[in-house]
Amino acid sequence: MIAIGCDHGGYALKQEIIAHLEERGLEYKDYGCYSEESVDYPVYGKAVAHAVASGECDKGILICGTGIGISITANKVKGIRASLCGDCFSAQATREHNDANIVALGARVTGPGLAIKIVDTFLDTPFSNDERHLRRINMIED
Repeated sequence: MIAIGCDHGGYALKQEIIAHLEERGLEYKDYGCYSEESVDYPVYGKAVAHAVASGECDKGILICGTGIGISITANKVKGIRASLCGDCFSAQATREHNDANIVALGARVTGPGLAIKIVDTFLDTPFSNDERHLRRINMIED
């Protein structure tokens, strides 16, 4: 199950990503927001982060205008490794090297076509399980 959430700046992109997840037949849970009316991104960043950290959802997708604020919020939750990605290489590397469990996107920075490719790369790339990466992740978690 994939947790997805956004603020008002990410709402339109979230709708496009949800349609894509549905086309792929992937299960998701939408943690809001549900319109373009102004809201506070920390509410939605925390909701998705807690869903992933608790194991209710396996991975998460967060979207705000830049992706910065919502990723900072998510990373405050223990066990979350949220990565702001604006390209597919970063999405692949953060899964392989960091075992990132949330991808953050900036709707005012990244267009929908690229955003969907980033999401697919993030969701489809496994963690490498290399000892050096495990060691570094453990250092982050300590």
